[in-house]
Amino acid sequence: MNHPIPGTIREYLDQLRVELRGADPAMIQDALYDAEEHLRAELAEHPGLDEAAMLAKVATSYGAPDEVAEIYRVKEGEVEQALRPRRARPVVEKSFIAKFFGIAVDPRAYAAMFYMVLAMATGIFYFTWVVTGLGLSAGFAILIIGIPFIVLFFATVRALSLVEGKIVEAMLGVRMPRRPWNVDRDKSIWQRIGAMFTDPRSWSTLFYMLLMLPLGIVYFCIVTVGMSLALGFIAAPFLYLFGVPGGIIIGNDAHLFVSSPFLMPLVFVAGVLLLFGMLHVAKAIGHLHGQLAKHLLVMSAQESRGS
Repeated sequence: MNHPIPGTIREYLDQLRVELRGADPAMIQDALYDAEEHLRAELAEHPGLDEAAMLAKVATSYGAPDEVAEIYRVKEGEVEQALRPRRARPVVEKSFIAKFFGIAVDPRAYAAMFYMVLAMATGIFYFTWVVTGLGLSAGFAILIIGIPFIVLFFATVRALSLVEGKIVEAMLGVRMPRRPWNVDRDKSIWQRIGAMFTDPRSWSTLFYMLLMLPLGIVYFCIVTVGMSLALGFIAAPFLYLFGVPGGIIIGNDAHLFVSSPFLMPLVFVAGVLLLFGMLHVAKAIGHLHGQLAKHLLVMSAQESRGS
Protein backbone atom coordinates (compact mmCIF):
# COMPACT_ATOMS: atom_id res chain seq x y z
CA MET A 1 0.00 0.00 0.00
CA ASN A 2 1.46 3.33 -1.12
CA HIS A 3 0.95 6.43 0.99
CA PRO A 4 1.92 10.04 0.27
CA ILE A 5 5.23 11.04 1.78
CA PRO A 6 4.55 12.23 5.36
CA GLY A 7 5.06 15.90 6.06
CA THR A 8 6.23 15.52 9.66
CA ILE A 9 8.04 12.93 11.76
CA ARG A 10 4.86 12.44 13.76
CA GLU A 11 2.90 11.60 10.59
CA TYR A 12 5.66 9.18 9.53
CA LEU A 13 5.46 7.36 12.85
CA ASP A 14 1.65 7.28 12.71
CA GLN A 15 1.81 5.67 9.26
CA LEU A 16 4.42 3.19 10.43
CA ARG A 17 2.26 2.23 13.40
CA VAL A 18 -0.71 1.66 11.07
CA GLU A 19 1.41 -0.50 8.75
CA LEU A 20 2.53 -2.58 11.75
CA ARG A 21 -1.00 -3.14 12.98
CA GLY A 22 -1.42 -6.65 14.32
CA ALA A 23 2.31 -7.20 14.86
CA ASP A 24 3.93 -8.00 18.19
CA PRO A 25 3.66 -4.95 20.50
CA ALA A 26 7.30 -5.31 21.49
CA MET A 27 8.37 -5.16 17.87
CA ILE A 28 6.15 -2.12 17.24
CA GLN A 29 7.79 -0.33 20.16
CA ASP A 30 11.25 -1.08 18.79
CA ALA A 31 10.32 -0.03 15.25
CA LEU A 32 8.83 3.30 16.35
CA TYR A 33 11.84 4.08 18.52
CA ASP A 34 14.36 3.20 15.80
CA ALA A 35 12.49 5.19 13.17
CA GLU A 36 12.23 8.28 15.32
CA GLU A 37 15.89 8.12 16.34
CA HIS A 38 16.97 7.83 12.71
CA LEU A 39 14.71 10.62 11.49
CA ARG A 40 15.70 12.95 14.33
CA ALA A 41 19.36 12.30 13.57
CA GLU A 42 18.79 13.05 9.88
CA LEU A 43 17.02 16.28 10.79
CA ALA A 44 19.90 17.32 13.05
CA GLU A 45 22.45 16.61 10.30
CA HIS A 46 20.53 18.83 7.84
CA PRO A 47 19.53 21.91 9.83
CA GLY A 48 18.64 23.75 6.61
CA LEU A 49 15.80 21.34 5.82
CA ASP A 50 12.39 21.25 7.42
CA GLU A 51 10.77 17.94 8.37
CA ALA A 52 8.89 17.57 5.07
CA ALA A 53 12.03 18.12 2.97
CA MET A 54 14.07 15.82 5.16
CA LEU A 55 11.46 13.03 4.94
CA ALA A 56 11.35 13.35 1.16
CA LYS A 57 15.15 13.09 1.11
CA VAL A 58 15.38 9.96 3.25
CA ALA A 59 12.40 8.21 1.67
CA THR A 60 14.72 6.43 -0.75
CA SER A 61 17.43 5.62 1.80
CA TYR A 62 15.60 4.71 5.02
CA GLY A 63 12.36 3.74 3.33
CA ALA A 64 8.70 4.65 3.37
CA PRO A 65 6.60 3.51 6.37
CA ASP A 66 5.20 0.49 4.52
CA GLU A 67 8.68 -0.58 3.41
CA VAL A 68 10.11 -0.21 6.92
CA ALA A 69 7.17 -2.17 8.33
CA GLU A 70 7.80 -5.03 5.91
CA ILE A 71 11.48 -5.14 6.85
CA TYR A 72 10.61 -5.37 10.53
CA ARG A 73 8.06 -8.13 9.91
CA VAL A 74 10.68 -10.17 8.06
CA LYS A 75 13.25 -9.61 10.78
CA GLU A 76 10.67 -10.53 13.41
CA GLY A 77 10.17 -13.90 11.78
CA GLU A 78 13.90 -14.51 12.00
CA VAL A 79 13.90 -13.50 15.68
CA GLU A 80 11.02 -15.87 16.49
CA GLN A 81 12.85 -18.68 14.75
CA ALA A 82 15.98 -17.94 16.79
CA LEU A 83 14.03 -17.93 20.05
CA ARG A 84 12.65 -21.41 19.41
CA PRO A 85 14.71 -24.33 20.73
CA ARG A 86 16.73 -25.96 17.95
CA ARG A 87 15.67 -29.41 16.86
CA ALA A 88 18.05 -31.82 15.18
CA ARG A 89 15.25 -33.76 13.50
CA PRO A 90 11.86 -32.83 12.07
CA VAL A 91 9.00 -32.66 14.53
CA VAL A 92 7.08 -35.93 14.71
CA GLU A 93 4.19 -37.02 16.86
CA LYS A 94 5.58 -38.44 20.09
CA SER A 95 4.05 -40.63 22.73
CA PHE A 96 3.28 -39.30 26.18
CA ILE A 97 6.33 -41.05 27.61
CA ALA A 98 8.61 -39.60 24.93
CA LYS A 99 7.23 -36.11 25.56
CA PHE A 100 7.56 -36.49 29.33
CA PHE A 101 11.19 -37.60 29.30
CA GLY A 102 12.09 -35.50 26.24
CA ILE A 103 12.00 -32.40 28.46
CA ALA A 104 15.53 -33.38 29.51
CA VAL A 105 16.92 -32.05 26.21
CA ASP A 106 14.81 -28.88 26.16
CA PRO A 107 17.08 -25.90 27.04
CA ARG A 108 14.04 -23.70 27.69
CA ALA A 109 13.13 -25.82 30.73
CA TYR A 110 16.54 -25.32 32.34
CA ALA A 111 16.55 -21.61 31.49
CA ALA A 112 13.10 -21.22 33.06
CA MET A 113 14.25 -23.03 36.19
CA PHE A 114 17.27 -20.75 36.45
CA TYR A 115 14.99 -17.74 36.02
CA MET A 116 12.79 -19.00 38.88
CA VAL A 117 15.83 -19.09 41.17
CA LEU A 118 17.05 -15.70 39.94
CA ALA A 119 13.59 -14.18 40.44
CA MET A 120 14.12 -14.31 44.21
CA ALA A 121 17.06 -11.88 43.98
CA THR A 122 15.56 -9.63 41.31
CA GLY A 123 12.24 -9.60 43.15
CA ILE A 124 13.87 -8.38 46.35
CA PHE A 125 15.76 -5.69 44.44
CA TYR A 126 12.73 -4.49 42.45
CA PHE A 127 10.48 -4.44 45.53
CA THR A 128 13.03 -2.52 47.59
CA TRP A 129 13.67 -0.04 44.78
CA VAL A 130 9.97 0.68 44.20
CA VAL A 131 8.99 0.94 47.86
CA THR A 132 11.97 3.15 48.67
CA GLY A 133 11.42 5.29 45.58
CA LEU A 134 7.72 5.78 46.23
CA GLY A 135 8.35 6.55 49.89
CA LEU A 136 11.02 9.14 49.14
CA SER A 137 8.90 10.62 46.34
CA ALA A 138 6.02 11.12 48.76
CA GLY A 139 8.36 12.65 51.33
CA PHE A 140 10.02 15.00 48.82
CA ALA A 141 6.71 16.03 47.22
CA ILE A 142 6.46 19.15 49.39
CA LEU A 143 10.04 20.21 48.65
CA ILE A 144 11.47 21.93 45.60
CA ILE A 145 13.37 18.76 44.66
CA GLY A 146 10.20 16.71 44.75
CA ILE A 147 9.28 16.81 41.06
CA PRO A 148 12.84 16.21 39.74
CA PHE A 149 13.21 13.28 42.14
CA ILE A 150 9.89 11.72 41.09
CA VAL A 151 10.76 12.10 37.41
CA LEU A 152 14.17 10.52 38.02
CA PHE A 153 12.56 7.66 39.93
CA PHE A 154 10.10 6.89 37.12
CA ALA A 155 12.96 7.08 34.62
CA THR A 156 14.89 4.44 36.59
CA VAL A 157 11.79 2.24 36.73
CA ARG A 158 11.52 2.40 32.95
CA ALA A 159 15.19 1.51 32.62
CA LEU A 160 14.78 -1.45 34.98
CA SER A 161 11.77 -2.66 32.99
CA LEU A 162 13.96 -2.73 29.88
CA VAL A 163 16.59 -4.78 31.76
CA GLU A 164 13.94 -7.17 33.06
CA GLY A 165 12.60 -7.53 29.53
CA LYS A 166 16.02 -8.57 28.27
CA ILE A 167 16.26 -11.18 31.05
CA VAL A 168 12.78 -12.52 30.27
CA GLU A 169 13.51 -12.73 26.54
CA ALA A 170 16.85 -14.45 27.04
CA MET A 171 15.63 -17.03 29.58
CA LEU A 172 11.93 -17.49 28.84
CA GLY A 173 11.96 -16.97 25.09
CA VAL A 174 9.25 -14.29 25.04
CA ARG A 175 9.73 -11.38 22.63
CA MET A 176 10.30 -8.22 24.67
CA PRO A 177 11.26 -4.67 23.67
CA ARG A 178 14.91 -3.91 23.04
CA ARG A 179 14.36 -0.16 22.86
CA PRO A 180 12.99 2.27 25.47
CA TRP A 181 9.47 3.61 25.39
CA ASN A 182 8.79 6.37 22.92
CA VAL A 183 8.67 9.94 24.21
CA ASP A 184 6.74 12.50 22.18
CA ARG A 185 9.42 15.12 21.63
CA ASP A 186 6.92 17.54 20.12
CA LYS A 187 5.45 18.10 23.58
CA SER A 188 6.83 20.44 26.22
CA ILE A 189 8.76 19.11 29.19
CA TRP A 190 5.73 19.55 31.45
CA GLN A 191 3.51 17.67 29.01
CA ARG A 192 6.03 14.83 28.94
CA ILE A 193 6.09 14.69 32.73
CA GLY A 194 2.31 14.63 32.82
CA ALA A 195 2.21 11.87 30.21
CA MET A 196 4.62 9.83 32.32
CA PHE A 197 2.19 9.84 35.24
CA THR A 198 -0.91 9.21 33.13
CA ASP A 199 0.69 6.40 31.12
CA PRO A 200 -0.88 3.13 32.35
CA ARG A 201 2.36 1.34 31.46
CA SER A 202 4.21 3.29 34.18
CA TRP A 203 1.86 1.99 36.86
CA SER A 204 1.67 -1.55 35.49
CA THR A 205 5.48 -1.65 35.58
CA LEU A 206 5.46 -0.58 39.22
CA PHE A 207 2.88 -3.28 39.95
CA TYR A 208 5.03 -5.88 38.17
CA MET A 209 8.08 -4.97 40.25
CA LEU A 210 6.11 -5.18 43.48
CA LEU A 211 4.61 -8.49 42.38
CA MET A 212 8.06 -9.93 41.66
CA LEU A 213 8.86 -10.31 45.37
CA PRO A 214 6.04 -12.76 46.27
CA LEU A 215 6.40 -14.48 42.90
CA GLY A 216 10.16 -14.78 43.39
CA ILE A 217 9.67 -16.34 46.81
CA VAL A 218 7.13 -18.84 45.45
CA TYR A 219 9.32 -19.70 42.45
CA PHE A 220 12.39 -20.19 44.63
CA CYS A 221 10.50 -22.46 47.05
CA ILE A 222 9.07 -24.56 44.21
CA VAL A 223 12.49 -25.13 42.70
CA THR A 224 14.41 -25.75 45.91
CA VAL A 225 11.81 -27.99 47.55
CA GLY A 226 10.97 -29.89 44.37
CA MET A 227 14.56 -30.45 43.29
CA SER A 228 15.69 -31.33 46.82
CA LEU A 229 13.01 -34.00 47.10
CA ALA A 230 13.75 -35.35 43.62
CA LEU A 231 17.50 -35.57 44.17
CA GLY A 232 16.99 -36.93 47.68
CA PHE A 233 14.74 -39.72 46.40
CA ILE A 234 17.24 -40.58 43.65
CA ALA A 235 20.19 -40.62 46.05
CA ALA A 236 18.43 -42.57 48.82
CA PRO A 237 19.00 -46.09 47.40
CA PHE A 238 22.69 -45.41 46.79
CA LEU A 239 23.13 -43.98 50.27
CA TYR A 240 21.39 -47.06 51.66
CA LEU A 241 23.93 -49.29 49.90
CA PHE A 242 26.73 -47.49 51.72
CA GLY A 243 25.07 -47.90 55.08
CA VAL A 244 23.63 -44.42 55.39
CA PRO A 245 20.31 -44.59 57.26
CA GLY A 246 17.50 -44.48 54.68
CA GLY A 247 13.96 -43.26 54.89
CA ILE A 248 12.36 -39.85 54.76
CA ILE A 249 11.92 -38.63 58.30
CA ILE A 250 9.11 -36.27 59.33
CA GLY A 251 9.53 -34.95 62.85
CA ASN A 252 11.41 -37.31 65.15
CA ASP A 253 10.49 -40.87 64.25
CA ALA A 254 7.74 -40.76 61.59
CA HIS A 255 8.95 -42.20 58.28
CA LEU A 256 7.28 -41.50 54.96
CA PHE A 257 9.14 -44.45 53.46
CA VAL A 258 10.44 -47.27 55.60
CA SER A 259 14.15 -48.02 55.32
CA SER A 260 13.67 -51.18 53.35
CA PRO A 261 15.73 -52.46 50.42
CA PHE A 262 12.50 -53.57 48.74
CA LEU A 263 11.06 -50.04 48.72
CA MET A 264 14.24 -48.29 47.64
CA PRO A 265 13.68 -48.94 43.90
CA LEU A 266 10.26 -47.31 44.22
CA VAL A 267 11.88 -44.33 45.92
CA PHE A 268 14.38 -44.06 43.09
CA VAL A 269 11.64 -44.20 40.43
CA ALA A 270 9.64 -41.58 42.31
CA GLY A 271 12.70 -39.34 42.37
CA VAL A 272 13.27 -39.68 38.63
CA LEU A 273 9.62 -38.94 37.85
CA LEU A 274 9.66 -35.94 40.18
CA LEU A 275 12.86 -34.64 38.58
CA PHE A 276 11.39 -34.71 35.07
CA GLY A 277 8.10 -33.39 36.41
CA MET A 278 9.92 -30.39 37.90
CA LEU A 279 11.37 -29.57 34.49
CA HIS A 280 7.86 -29.55 33.02
CA VAL A 281 6.61 -27.38 35.88
CA ALA A 282 9.49 -24.93 35.44
CA LYS A 283 8.85 -24.63 31.70
CA ALA A 284 5.13 -24.06 32.25
CA ILE A 285 5.74 -21.43 34.92
CA GLY A 286 8.31 -19.77 32.66
CA HIS A 287 5.76 -19.54 29.85
CA LEU A 288 3.09 -18.08 32.15
CA HIS A 289 5.50 -15.59 33.67
CA GLY A 290 6.68 -14.52 30.23
CA GLN A 291 3.09 -13.72 29.25
CA LEU A 292 2.62 -11.80 32.50
CA ALA A 293 5.77 -9.75 31.87
CA LYS A 294 4.69 -9.03 28.30
CA HIS A 295 1.26 -7.87 29.45
CA LEU A 296 2.55 -5.59 32.20
CA LEU A 297 5.83 -4.28 30.73
CA VAL A 298 5.14 -3.94 27.00
CA MET A 299 3.17 -1.05 25.57
CA SER A 300 0.13 -2.33 23.72
CA ALA A 301 -0.73 -1.22 20.21
CA GLN A 302 -3.47 1.06 21.54
CA GLU A 303 -1.08 2.70 23.99
CA SER A 304 1.73 3.24 21.51
CA ARG A 305 2.61 6.70 20.50
CA GLY A 306 0.21 8.32 18.12
CA SER A 307 -2.86 6.35 19.20
